Amino acid sequence: MTDAQLIGRRASDVRVVGLISLAHGSSHFFHLILPPMFPWLKAEFGFNYAELGLLMSVFFVVSCAVQAASGFLVDRIGARPVLFVGVGLLALAALTYSQSNSYAMLVLGAVIAGCGNGVFHPVDYTLINHKISPLNLPYAYSIHGVTGYLGWAAAPAFMVAIANMADWRIAFLSAALLEAGVLFILWIYRERLIDNVKERHAESKASHAANNPHSSPLSTFGFLRLPAVWLCWIFFFFSMAATSGLQSFAPSALFEIYDLSVSSGNYYLTLMSLSGAGGMLLGGYLATRLKVPERIISVSFTASIAMGLLLATGWLPLNAIVITFIVIGLGLGIAAPSRDLMIRSATPSGASGRVYGIVYSGIDLGAAVGPLMFGIFLDIGLPKLLFIGVALLQLLIILTAFRVSENTNLNVKSRVS
Repeated sequence: MTDAQLIGRRASDVRVVGLISLAHGSSHFFHLILPPMFPWLKAEFGFNYAELGLLMSVFFVVSCAVQAASGFLVDRIGARPVLFVGVGLLALAALTYSQSNSYAMLVLGAVIAGCGNGVFHPVDYTLINHKISPLNLPYAYSIHGVTGYLGWAAAPAFMVAIANMADWRIAFLSAALLEAGVLFILWIYRERLIDNVKERHAESKASHAANNPHSSPLSTFGFLRLPAVWLCWIFFFFSMAATSGLQSFAPSALFEIYDLSVSSGNYYLTLMSLSGAGGMLLGGYLATRLKVPERIISVSFTASIAMGLLLATGWLPLNAIVITFIVIGLGLGIAAPSRDLMIRSATPSGASGRVYGIVYSGIDLGAAVGPLMFGIFLDIGLPKLLFIGVALLQLLIILTAFRVSENTNLNVKSRVS
């Protein structure tokens, strides 16, 4: 390939990644449009925090189910139409929130939002894996992940600022308009998001026939028999259970252990997210150069484990706590591109949507289970168990990463039938 062709391909990759990352960032933005409005909803309707927290459980449980199912749809009809539906559903969910006059309407909005959120990972990774050149894949994974962290960081500030200037209904309407704008941009550049399903199916059959000359044709559900797929699911479940536990209760735990204000704890979480975004950029570079994803994941999470155990001692000086959260964020971010490459290597040809749908459903289930589990620790007066539990989950993530690598190296994906 000539220099001019390389430059042209890189420019094409950048444009595609930009569109996919815009959509991904908006999905993460919608993860956090509801929680910042809890004080306003409580004041408006008199709901308790348990009722409001249940709305997030509904969101993630629905997203988990839709994520697993949408991967099959992506492999059947293509990623682009599923992406448009997902973005449209998020806008509709925010509109529903804005018009809510009862708890039932808020639940309906959470269900719609969960349906919209559930399509993004199968869509995004199918498009990235099939439209981005292999050389640029780690960088694509990095940018894709960074926009997710930025979406998380932007949502609370956006929603609270508008609610303070106007009211909570206007804040939700603004979120709906923002997502409608995202849909409009994706529609304008829709030609760059074409996913040739027939071509992918043909490649899948050819690859399977070459690797399995005497076996039956590739089946729709054959990938479910691969240990590596379920190990990846476990990886994501542990990862999100740990991350959501920190996001939900780290400020409260720091208050109990160090008598640190909750507002300072939330500031540390913001720094953790921003350092995670920076870590993803570094992680993309390392993944490209080193090509040992399980080792990068191991080192990154070992650093995070050490920080969590230090926090659990209760001995850290207050000015050192901020460093631990920055290191934890960097560890999470650096590991992410290697994680995505590891999952790609475990994915059978032609099954991207299905595999990513199943694997990433572990994120939603982890997000639903993690806060519940760690909330119990705080309720019984054991806040240090938050950081110890997160460290234990991250140790399990390291062990799972090496098991995925072992199964991938055995070339189990060639046995799918």
